[in-house]
Amino acid sequence: MALDATQVDQKALFDWLCRMGDNALILGHRTSEWCGHGPVLEEDIALANTALDLIGHTQMWLGLAGEVEGAGRTADNLAYLRDAMQFRNVKLVELPNGDIGQTIMREFLFDAFHFEMLTALVASADARVAEIAAKALKEVAYQFDRSSDLVVRLGDGTAESHDRMQAALEHFWPYTGEMFVADAVDEAMAQAGIAPALSEIESRWDTLVSETLAEATLVCPERRADVHTGGKQGRHTEHLGYILAEMQFLQRAYPGAEW
Repeated sequence: MALDATQVDQKALFDWLCRMGDNALILGHRTSEWCGHGPVLEEDIALANTALDLIGHTQMWLGLAGEVEGAGRTADNLAYLRDAMQFRNVKLVELPNGDIGQTIMREFLFDAFHFEMLTALVASADARVAEIAAKALKEVAYQFDRSSDLVVRLGDGTAESHDRMQAALEHFWPYTGEMFVADAVDEAMAQAGIAPALSEIESRWDTLVSETLAEATLVCPERRADVHTGGKQGRHTEHLGYILAEMQFLQRAYPGAEW
């Protein structure tokens, strides 16, 4: 049954779309920092392509968010002209890259979530959301295959690569709980059939991640749901502030500049 968009809380829908777009935007920017600095040429190119894919997803999610808001803001306006407290990304995606092992582990943990979320969104009651999800899923499925394969190869590789991947897992693991903490916006989207319940995504994520980590001979830490769960309400951290300082400099220095 087609969704009657007029019956959906537009503010909640706008916030949810910004969350989807902000996660892709900030992780895309973080990943782009590897361009020209990858440990091998293949990884350099792969990470640059991943960053481009994520920015493409940002364009779609924030573009729809601007339409829903109805205030004349475009995807570029939302990406470049909001202050840090108005961003809705989870903290996991904004953390510094660290070494290549940390970057791959962070990509894997988020890719598993992203893949399951988009898979569910293909059946969204909102045709616009379903269309974006279907387009993005093709790229995210490849990203998950790649990151999970690398986690296995490095985790079950040399003693040093195993230790580095285990350390990376323990470093990022406490931040994964935030992805599954539902608030009023998530509940409104689930009730409208626009997005799945986060509890459903968490169960599928647990399965994907646990199977991969077992194959990688990595020990899965205990995740605490009571830590690092403040991102959805918006916050300024040194990590996000650093990213925005770089990402938004040109637009803020030269508003509306065209070439």
